[in-house]
Amino acid sequence: MNSVVLLHGRPEPPTDLKTVMAQVTRGDHQAFAELYDAVSGPVFGLVRRVLRDEAQSEEVMQDVMLEVWRAAARYDPDRGDVMPWVMTIAHRRAVDRVRRCRAAADRDRKAAVGAQDIPFDDVAERAEAHLDHQQVRHCLRRLTDLQRESVLLAFYAGLKYREVAERLHTPLGTVKTRLRDALIRLRDCLGAQP
Repeated sequence: MNSVVLLHGRPEPPTDLKTVMAQVTRGDHQAFAELYDAVSGPVFGLVRRVLRDEAQSEEVMQDVMLEVWRAAARYDPDRGDVMPWVMTIAHRRAVDRVRRCRAAADRDRKAAVGAQDIPFDDVAERAEAHLDHQQVRHCLRRLTDLQRESVLLAFYAGLKYREVAERLHTPLGTVKTRLRDALIRLRDCLGAQP
């Protein structure tokens, strides 16, 4: 078995990770510990650069190493070295975590925006609007027939004053006066301040 030499507090990778990986494939716990020591530093570094959060990086690194242990049989030494295979798994896991976090943040943001769009008390608002409509109808009934007809054409039918005058066959000045008087009476009836 290869010995591990410490340089600046970091273990030096064993000379042949393929041999160690072959032992890991057979379920050798000691070989996995050796593999872990050899790849955990680079894996953590890569994951840390992608996630930029130490706690999540540690969690993802542990997930990566667990996947390496479970998927050791899928490693094919003819297709490449062990380190790139492990680093590919690490990169995929880190990117998946970033996507999951972004998706969760987007869902939270959409939920917060959606919650703000929902009226606080829709029933109360509808009841209040209904009462307002009743009050306006009551005040409209208190207008003269000519005033009411002018208001309905100008404000409910959306006609311009000139169009109201043409429709009623009445001079424009007379229509304007009727509308002004009607609006004053409506304001007084509804209790609005001048």
